[in-house]
Amino acid sequence: MFSRFARISVALLPLMAGAEHALAQQAKTVKSSQSTTKPVAVPRVVVPTSSRPTAPARPVAPSVRGLYPWRLHVTVTVFWIGEQPDGRNLVPNCKSSWDQNWMANFGGYDNPDPGARIANHTTGEFRPKAFVPKLNPFYVALPYNDVIGSSAHKPEASRVIPWFSRVRPAPGETVCKGKWVQIYNGSRSCYAQWEDCGPWVTDDWQYVFGNAKPKNGQNGGVGIDISPAVRDYLSLPSGKRVHWRFVEDAEVPYGPWKKYGQTPAARPQQPVNPGQRPPDDADPEAVQNYLEYLRKQRDEEYLKKPMRNAGP
Repeated sequence: MFSRFARISVALLPLMAGAEHALAQQAKTVKSSQSTTKPVAVPRVVVPTSSRPTAPARPVAPSVRGLYPWRLHVTVTVFWIGEQPDGRNLVPNCKSSWDQNWMANFGGYDNPDPGARIANHTTGEFRPKAFVPKLNPFYVALPYNDVIGSSAHKPEASRVIPWFSRVRPAPGETVCKGKWVQIYNGSRSCYAQWEDCGPWVTDDWQYVFGNAKPKNGQNGGVGIDISPAVRDYLSLPSGKRVHWRFVEDAEVPYGPWKKYGQTPAARPQQPVNPGQRPPDDADPEAVQNYLEYLRKQRDEEYLKKPMRNAGP
């Protein structure tokens, strides 16, 4: 167990060092332009342990090794799947900007009430008590939507979204849904996926992908909505400030954010010789081939036996 965590730590060191350097440079820039800005603490990646095997993050290809910049001191609010309209929130969250059946696909109402939730750093469980979610409970909303309906992208999307050309989407196919972000609260980092648009506006690409402040002026200039799971993991009530940035899939370590809603990679099957008994988890074709082999062997053995004279 110790050696496994040691390998994970070694695998993450280059990433963490790069993140620290990038954030330090941003902190210097912010401090020089805003003399009242407090020094920025350097995020550290905290990967919780659990009974599930932990795997190090996959290496990032050299072509995508550059780190996305941090958005510093951004005010958060908490939102949740199934949230109903009230005095401030005018849009129900039973569906998202990209999923018309968001609540049904998630598995139910993502109750934000702490008494109705599991929040355990030891086991890595951060979810509603009432059901096991079918989608990732670590989700966020950012104030930009890259598509217009289902047939076209916004005119600036291909120019401002850094990974747009790499994805090469079909017309009207979003490249934002599911994108991973890292969120840092001053002492701990967590990861979540971009699953909805907001708060308040959906066209603020200058903030989401640029260096501008959020154009939304309500609730202290909120710039990111976080789910109850993110809130519980980072102990973040609405109105607090965080740093956040985009990350590539390969930069996301295993943690509570990968327990649910992630499609596991198919296990590669080792080739099986026709006469070799397949392992218990072999695919159906290998099992069928083995059964055919046994039937053939049985028939051949039967034909080798001499025929007995049934007459007197």
